[in-house]
Amino acid sequence: MEPLERYRPIVDDFEAFRAACERPLPSAVRVNTIKATAERVRRALDEADIAYDPVDWHDGLFVLPEDSPGANWPYFHGWIHGQEEVSAVPATVLDPQPGERVWDACAAPGSKTTQLAALMDDDGEIVATDNNLGRISALRTNTERLGATSIAVTHEDARNHSLKPFGGESYDRALVDVPCSCEGTIRKNPDTFEDWTLSHVEGIAGVQKGVLKRAVEATAPGGTVVYSTCTFAPEENEAVLDFALDEAACELVEYDLPLAHRPGVTEWQDETFDPSVRTAKRIYPHHNDTGGFFCAKLEVTGE
Repeated sequence: MEPLERYRPIVDDFEAFRAACERPLPSAVRVNTIKATAERVRRALDEADIAYDPVDWHDGLFVLPEDSPGANWPYFHGWIHGQEEVSAVPATVLDPQPGERVWDACAAPGSKTTQLAALMDDDGEIVATDNNLGRISALRTNTERLGATSIAVTHEDARNHSLKPFGGESYDRALVDVPCSCEGTIRKNPDTFEDWTLSHVEGIAGVQKGVLKRAVEATAPGGTVVYSTCTFAPEENEAVLDFALDEAACELVEYDLPLAHRPGVTEWQDETFDPSVRTAKRIYPHHNDTGGFFCAKLEVTGE
């Protein structure tokens, strides 16, 4: 796993980090509150004789140490959805409210999209965009199984997202969980680094910058944009935030996260980033026995 070595300068207890990346990641599920409560899901898992461990920072998440998330009747009925623990962070940070207009810029296959709908009590409008038709099929299927009726799916490149089909009105909030090099998924996808190249990291960072810039433009002043990835690469994380601060009307803001984490890095190799990127959170596998993740919260400041 040679690509991990490049992060030795910015990761505390690097050997523990490497060891954690080599351990398999247990399955996890999120309670779909559109159809069920956490207590009802607990009873259902008990009845199905499925072992589960509660997640201490989120009462709607359970780790299944022995089972697949989709191999049980509560999943079939849409009471639960397979979702990695750290994958639940961005929607929680965005904190959408019932009745709001929300854009999920890179939505498929829909774990975070349907989480947004549940947080909004399925009341409001969520525009879920993706440019991959195969993944959009999974997004539609998950939306239907989970009973989320507030989601409108669009097939387009998020960098060129148009507000016209939805009345031209800006969004209250936007989630930008971008495609990335997926380094933080190594525990569940051991082949992640087989095709890893630095040129891919640098290339996809250009796409990420375009999507985040468009999200800020499409969100009303005073609105919130959350940017997240499942990678460790500063090129795809802090460097993208630094670009947005220069090119779009936004600022990074602090937020609380009840998971162990480290702040964003302000220096990487020969680059220096805006000091406010420290408000972003880096979640490493050895801190919470999870996958790796990066999440930042921005406020839109003007037109």
